[in-house]
Amino acid sequence: MTAPALSDIVSCLSGYDPNALPVAQAQQIMRDFVTPVAAIEKLAIRAALDRILATDIVSSIDVPAHDNSAMDGFAVVGDDLSDADLTLKVIGTAYAGRGFEGSVGRGECVRIMTGAVMPDGCDTVVPQEFTRNASENGVTIPAGAVRRGDNRRLRGEDLAMGKPALLQGKMLRPADIGLLASLGVAEVPVWRRLRVGFFSTGDELRSIGEPLDEGCVYDSNRYTIFGMLRRLGCDVIDMGVVRDDPAELEAAFRSACENADAIITSGGVSVGEADYTKQMMAKLGDTTFWKIAMRPGRPMAFGRIQSNGKSAYLFGLPGNPVAVMVTFLFLARPALLRMMGVEEPALPLLKAKSETAIRKKPGRTEYQRGVLSAGADGMPQVRITGAQGSGILRSMSEANCMVVLNHAQGNIAAGDPVDVALFDGLI
Repeated sequence: MTAPALSDIVSCLSGYDPNALPVAQAQQIMRDFVTPVAAIEKLAIRAALDRILATDIVSSIDVPAHDNSAMDGFAVVGDDLSDADLTLKVIGTAYAGRGFEGSVGRGECVRIMTGAVMPDGCDTVVPQEFTRNASENGVTIPAGAVRRGDNRRLRGEDLAMGKPALLQGKMLRPADIGLLASLGVAEVPVWRRLRVGFFSTGDELRSIGEPLDEGCVYDSNRYTIFGMLRRLGCDVIDMGVVRDDPAELEAAFRSACENADAIITSGGVSVGEADYTKQMMAKLGDTTFWKIAMRPGRPMAFGRIQSNGKSAYLFGLPGNPVAVMVTFLFLARPALLRMMGVEEPALPLLKAKSETAIRKKPGRTEYQRGVLSAGADGMPQVRITGAQGSGILRSMSEANCMVVLNHAQGNIAAGDPVDVALFDGLI
């Protein structure tokens, strides 16, 4: 099947304008254009943490395998319960992993431990602390202490045999690893890791350890991109700083294209910058250059380039440090997650009360660095870190979230609810 061209995808969009592209439209184009990796590998479940499940996992057993007790106490026959105090004869004990042999009749009960299989005839557990006069031979159940069926876990209550336990596209977290172990699953099929090559462009950039000449700056973008890619679970190929030279740029793009699934660059896509980067992007493949209706991060390139029969998706990010992080988080990240096989790549948002007024023009999406905390009422509140210039990297370090001011939104008054995207685990 032939992969669609970018022109095919954008032709389906109403009002597409690459010089004033809404964030939501850019996200849709990228999602529709990229395709997930196809290679699958099988891993032991301990090695599968944070990997993406390649097939559904269907339970081959009931979990739990038997009706069992949710409490330490006494297993009783529900028909014995009444509106009066009840004294029962204790005829044995059921332990987790060693059940009670035999049946329980009317007027009888069995001392039972948490997790023990429910004895035949019993359907209710009375917690130890609800009873009186407990001894080896008998126990008193106060009237109204429990209702029939209380404190009993039913067979298959957690997961029934034949039901999906985990769905394809799930990023496996510690709870998922535990669930797999509870099913006796030792290995799972996962998509192979995404390989991402990245480099920075610009004659003014210096790597750490190099002398900082007049007018030059240290390249911070490669380090933040490296961290975000590693957090995402990608295999990374750091290609360093590439000068504004056509031959060097073409060699870098070709090398990345032939060794990676995706390429991320920073710098070289803004108006007024040296256009060698744009020339190489356009020369090697199907690319488009956008001015996105967002702040920070307006300029961006996206597409797919080819070299020697291989291809890679291209994400050309702006050069300012904060703009790099914002465009990565809200544009490149969901597209990369889709390539990794994640079914729901969108970043979740929560609501918080703005501590101060925020100026905002409708017609673009703005991302402001914020600090989320609990207010006096215990509800989430957020404050802006201060100056929001796209070169102020320190403010990203101080922030723990991004305040997302949506495309149609105007000025925000103090106390108004705003959308917030948390940084934890992302950057």
